[in-house]
Parts: sequence; structure tokens; C-alpha cells
Amino acid sequence: MPKDAPRRWDRRMQQRLAHGEAAALGELYDRFASLVHSLAHRVLDDVAAADRITRDVFTHIWENPEAYDPKQGPLRSWIATLAHQQAVHRLRRTEAAALARGGAGTPEELERKVRRASAAARADYIVTAMPAPLRAALELAYFQRRDYRQTAADLGVTEDEARRRLRLGLQLLSTAYDTRDTHGTRDTTAPADPSGPAGPSGPSYGAHGYGRTL
Repeated sequence: MPKDAPRRWDRRMQQRLAHGEAAALGELYDRFASLVHSLAHRVLDDVAAADRITRDVFTHIWENPEAYDPKQGPLRSWIATLAHQQAVHRLRRTEAAALARGGAGTPEELERKVRRASAAARADYIVTAMPAPLRAALELAYFQRRDYRQTAADLGVTEDEARRRLRLGLQLLSTAYDTRDTHGTRDTTAPADPSGPAGPSGPSYGAHGYGRTL
């Protein structure tokens, strides 16, 4: 598939939505609803609330297709950003309301809970969205406890390449825990699509625009 094929699909999808094509919304929902729901559920730990976030996100997209700028990054990343932001906002609002009613805890504990949930959702997204070679290396090293030599042997790559994949994977994953401002974009968004256009031997696994903000 040509490198620009996904971007062409994104642009075409936006155009179809802007023209009010209901079938386009159905296609978009089929492709991304599970992503939205899983992100929302990871933040909220509530199926009904995640269902509501999913409906709200696709309603927003249907009503505001022009809000997406293809020049800023993949459509998948933008949708993930919307889901994550709405879920974090709902969690903070729900927890603040419970605290105001006399619930246990303090405002500081509330913010810590929001940060933990936000970072966990971002980490999940980063792992699932990163290129398969990086994800495979991380899974071997950290879930199956292989060292980099064993990882290299299992993957059939050199030890230098195994170290490189682990380093890049960890760099991506570390961005999930950048929580300097829980009220600003640095916390309510996360690296959206680590699967940049470069392949496993390419110069970069990063992305731009929405790719830096989930």
C-alpha cells in the first residue's frame, strides 16, 4: 500500500462527512468505535460511561468534521485525542462532584487518580499503536522477561537492532507519563499515533500534529 494511502483515506472521509454522508459515519464508527470505547473504559472503568463517551465522540465528529485537519496528523489520532479528552474530563467532573457531596478523599487525591487513569489509557494506546517491531520487542523484554540478547534471537534481528527497538519503544511509552499539568493539554492528551510512516528500519517512529497529542 502506498505510504500516502491512509492520508488519502482520511481526507476523503472528512470530505464525505462534511457533505453529510451518513454511510461515511457508519464506516468511521465500524473502524474506530472499539478504539474509542477501550480508551474511555480504561480511563473511567465504567462500561456505561464508556458507551456514552463513544456516542458523544462520534456525534461531535458528525457535527464538526471540519475540526479535523489532515495536515496535523492521522484521523485515528485525532479521534483518540477526542476520546481521551472527553473521558478524562468526565472522570474529573464525576470525582469532583462526589467530593463536593462529602465523599472520601481530597482534591489532591482526586487529581492523582485522574493522572493515573489518564496515563494508563495513554500507555495502552501507545503500545497498541506503535509499530509491530517495537511492540514485539517490548512484549518479549518486559512481559516474557527476555534480555536484549534473547529478544534479538527470538525476533531474528541483531542485538544492536533489538536494543534500538527497545529504546525507541520505551521512549514512546515514557511520554504516557508526562503529567505536568492535569488541566492542560499535556495531561489530557497523549502521543496519539506512534506508528509513523517509517518502517522498522526507517529514521523515525514518531508522528506530528495529532501524533503528539492523544
